Amino acid sequence: MTALPVVEAKGLDLTFQTNDGPVHALKGVDLTINKGDFVSFIGPSGCGKTTFLRVMAALEHPTGGSITVNGVSPDEARKQRAYGYVFQHAGLYPWRTIAGNIKLPLEIMGFSKSEQQERVERVLKLVDLEGFGPKFPWQLSGGMQQRASIARALAFDADILLMDEPFGALDEIVRDHLNEQLLALWDRTGKTIGFVTHSIPEAVYLSTKIVVMSPRPGRITDVIESTLPRERPLDIRDTPEFLEIAHRVREGLRAGHAYD
Repeated sequence: MTALPVVEAKGLDLTFQTNDGPVHALKGVDLTINKGDFVSFIGPSGCGKTTFLRVMAALEHPTGGSITVNGVSPDEARKQRAYGYVFQHAGLYPWRTIAGNIKLPLEIMGFSKSEQQERVERVLKLVDLEGFGPKFPWQLSGGMQQRASIARALAFDADILLMDEPFGALDEIVRDHLNEQLLALWDRTGKTIGFVTHSIPEAVYLSTKIVVMSPRPGRITDVIESTLPRERPLDIRDTPEFLEIAHRVREGLRAGHAYD
């Protein structure tokens, strides 16, 4: 059975007009993301990783080419609540409890109070935060706050989860643990995930597909289909197969700099 395309970009360009002249953030991007893919975007700062994610989410609009999400424009997909978005920082309101933060999009969307409660309990369980709903953000560690942010993005059950370096500010031990939890969450839910990272090991460990991007203007230098099994213990990172994929990512990053 052929996988269904969730995101299709063809010849995608995005140029920002600034006081110092045009900034070419994306140029000629062609990419297909299929249903259930876990796609990581990796590249140097300023290569357009986050910009592409924001285009998918209709937070930025391309100046050339085309992109569809679930077969419609990103703006239409946003209206259809097709995706949840997790930012680099948890962005939890300090005056709201964890449950209150997760409820916020549900309140805005008009879900009933009973439905809100049911969904909050379900997503807290999904991210292993059962019992923490009454707590306030300042009472949780940074990793737990990010898990609460993921729960908020999952609360209205969007099929697509867009994540912009959600673990970048965390220490390596916490990051490893959350990588394991995110893979387990992806396996349980079957979501399609777009994930921005600067970490080669993180990209290789998490992904079914790794998109390597060049410095500005952001181009795709390589798209790597992972050959790793779906079950991935952390020690898979020591295997020759893992190291071979990581080497190819590193070579793609080096090749991207040839555009400078």
